[in-house]
Order: sequence, then C-alpha cells, then structure tokens
Amino acid sequence: MFENLSERLSGVFDRLTKQGALSEADVESALREVRTALLEADVSLPVVREFVKAVSKKATGQAVTKSITPGQQVVKIVHDELIAMLAGDTDPGVLKIDSPPAPILMVGLQGSGKTTTTAKLARRLKDREGKRVLLASLDTNRPAAMEQLAILGTQIGVDTLPIVKGEDPIAIAKRAKTQASLGGYDVYILDTAGRLHIDAELIAQAAAVRDVVSPRETLLVVDGLTGQDAVNVATEFDAKIDVTGVVLTRMDGDGRGGAALSMRAITGKPIRFIGLGEKTDALEVFDANRIAGRILGMGDIVALVEKAQATFEAEQAERMVKRFQKGLFNMNDLRGQLEQMLKMGGMEGLMSMMPGMGKMSKQMSDAGMDDRMLRRQIALINAMTKKERANPDLLQASRKRRIAAGAGLDVSELNKLLKQHRQMADMMKKMGKMGKGGMLKQAMSMMGKGGIDPSKMGEADMAAAQQQLAKGLGQGFGGQLPGLGGPRALPPGLSGLMKKK
Repeated sequence: MFENLSERLSGVFDRLTKQGALSEADVESALREVRTALLEADVSLPVVREFVKAVSKKATGQAVTKSITPGQQVVKIVHDELIAMLAGDTDPGVLKIDSPPAPILMVGLQGSGKTTTTAKLARRLKDREGKRVLLASLDTNRPAAMEQLAILGTQIGVDTLPIVKGEDPIAIAKRAKTQASLGGYDVYILDTAGRLHIDAELIAQAAAVRDVVSPRETLLVVDGLTGQDAVNVATEFDAKIDVTGVVLTRMDGDGRGGAALSMRAITGKPIRFIGLGEKTDALEVFDANRIAGRILGMGDIVALVEKAQATFEAEQAERMVKRFQKGLFNMNDLRGQLEQMLKMGGMEGLMSMMPGMGKMSKQMSDAGMDDRMLRRQIALINAMTKKERANPDLLQASRKRRIAAGAGLDVSELNKLLKQHRQMADMMKKMGKMGKGGMLKQAMSMMGKGGIDPSKMGEADMAAAQQQLAKGLGQGFGGQLPGLGGPRALPPGLSGLMKKK
C-alpha cells in the first residue's frame, strides 16, 4: 500500500544524502517534496502541516546542516516524526484480556472485513497466546453472516456460539456472556452488524450490546482503501461508542495509505492491527517503528524473522542443518526452500523487508526474478522422479528433455536450476563448517520457534541480522542481480528455511 509514497520519499532522500553539505534551502526544498508526496498519498492536510512543521523545526538547525552526514540526519528526523505521527504519545500496549472471560466487541461498517477480521483475531489469540476463544455473530441483518462466522470458526479450530434463529443481538450477546463463563473461555469476541453508512440504528444497537457485556476492548474495523472517509468513520464511532482501538483491513491493496497515516493523529485512537489478505493468518500487529521503516525503505527485519518462525519448526530445521553440514543438499531440499520463500511472501515480500533492498524489487522483476520463476523451478523439480530428486547427478540429456517437457519448460531453464542447485549445495557445505557451531546453525537457532524473540531484538542483533540479509539473493537465483554489482550468496538468515511438515 505504501509503495508509491515509499518511492517518492526515497527519491527525495537519495538526492539529499548524495550532497556533501546541506543548506537550509536544500532542506526546505526537500520538505516541500515530502509535503506533496504525503498529500498525494491521501494524508489529511492538517496532519501533513503538523508533520512538515515538526520536521522543519528540527531539520533546519545547525545540528543538521553542520553535521558530518546531514542528509542521513534529515532522514532520521523524518523517520522519528513518522513514528510519532503513527503511534501518538501513548503506547497502545497489548489487548486487555487478562480477566477471563474477556469480551471483545468488533464494530464497523458493512463490507469493511469485520467478520473475517474477527476470525483472524481469534486465530491469533488461540495460536500465539494459547487462549480459549468463543466467537459469536450478532449480525442478524446480513444473509448468512452467522453461518460465515461458524464456517470460519471451524476452519481455525475455534468454538462458535450455536445459532438460534429469531434471536435479537442483545439476547445473543447475553447468551455468549453466559456460555463464555460456563465454558471456561478466556475470551469471547462479538461480531456486531454493520451498515452501508453510519445511522442511528447501527449506533444504538452497538451501544446496547456494549452496555450488556462491558467489553474490555472495542475494536473498530475500517477498510484501509476508503482513504480519508475511514478517518471520519472512526471519529464518528468513537464519539458514540468509545472505541479503544482500530483495525485497518486491506492494507495489502493498492490504496494510497493516507488513512493509516492520518488515523492516529486525528482520532487519537491506537491502530492495533492491520489486515494483509483474506487468509485467517493475515493479521499483523501495527508497529509504528516497523511501518515507518518500510515507508522509508529501511526494511523490516523483525517481520521477516516472525514470518520465518511462523512457518517452520526448530526441530526440523535442526535435522536439515545436520544434512547441510554433511554436504547433503538434494532437489527435495531445494524445493523445500523455494516453497518456504513463497510461504513467506515470495520474492517481492522478502525484498520489501530487507534493508535497502526495496528499490531492487522492480529491477529483479524486470529481470524475470519473481514468484513465477520460483513456481517454474518447483514445477521442474516436481517433474523429476524420486530417484532423480534424491540424486541430481543422474540427469543426462534424455532425462532432462523428459523433465522439461513434463514441466512445460525449456531444457535451458532446467540447466539453470541444476547450476543453482550445485552452487547452493557448495554454499551450504561451507556455511555448515564456518564458525563455532556453524554459521548456518546459528542462523537457524534465531529463526526457529523457541529461539530469539524478534520483538526483543536489540540494536546490535538488528544490525547483525541486517548485515547478513543485505548480502543479497543473487547466487541463489542463478547469477547476478541487476544493480547489485555482482553475484551474491543467499542471505544466511534465509538459507536454511525449511518446509514445515
């Protein structure tokens, strides 16, 4: 969502950081461009004015213009102010669900993704915090809304309140409260009805449910693609129902992102989560530091580590490290790594989280290095027999022709894949032997479940992780990446990512 804004801002800062010394006029000129970029991203005008004023005050002082790296100082000031704009003065903290059964009320307009978000939140609480969750749909207006939540509950393994036809939302809320108490649930989430626009009936119904259950959290679900109107909706709901937090959905879309940047500054309510897709695991905690880092092209190492931890087990990683240390790396291992990359968001998703690599994604895509390439490589491996996957040395000309035909691709693509496999096998062997305990083993211990908590990584840990990841992706994908100045090895942090059994 922030791609265009990120491109505009990185262009401005590239020009600044290339200059040896900065005058106040240079800074003011850059800030005019920043102002235009934010307005084009649909950020509210009062918020933009306040932001530029705050940056200008700090960036035109002698501390910046006389410093050794004035351009980078300005970037840091913009980064800090972005965080302040996104996070506000107070830390939102964790959800207040410490006294079971804790009620969470989900409110919002129809079509904002409220029901899906309810299921995503339930799955997150169950999987990550080990909570027993009960879901209840209070939406008696929209056809099949209750059935939709029941189906989602079954998919994620969370209990839903049995549907009783003809019951009104207040009665359902009371029954959910009783069921949650008697059933020993930690949390119960109430999915209220929405409307196409805010009306008195919607507000009255949500307020009545609030009075019955006294929710610990009232989360407003807002469609991130609706731009500034999302801010108006949040202001209106907060005035009538007292919202405790906001969830922005469809943040994986191609909207301009202004709603997210304006929301906290105007409403004063924290953005708790952002929805990044339709799947029930596509919900991320909103972290101002990380979002600001992504906008300014600084990457998001913590999110990368979290994704790795969520998609493979430490025990399996340990087994694979032992294989790699012995120099055992066959086509099944390579397929596991390629599938792992797709699971973690594909080439573009991984590049956007690597410091300084966001700008390379377009060049990589133009060079044909994208998710389609990964899928073609997986198709080639799938076209091999079990024996061929275990021992790629068996592949002679006739076998290569058969495999390429089976995958619907050229033999030249298979040859590139085999060359890539040889390079990676050599690299894995070297990495397994390097350093005490092996560099690969250390990387795996960081990535695996039960390893380092990414949210508690200190500056030294972050710097080390960034250094490893910044080594690039070139060699692992058959040669040189455009603009990176030569072939490079797969980042150690990614090299051992295994497919979860």
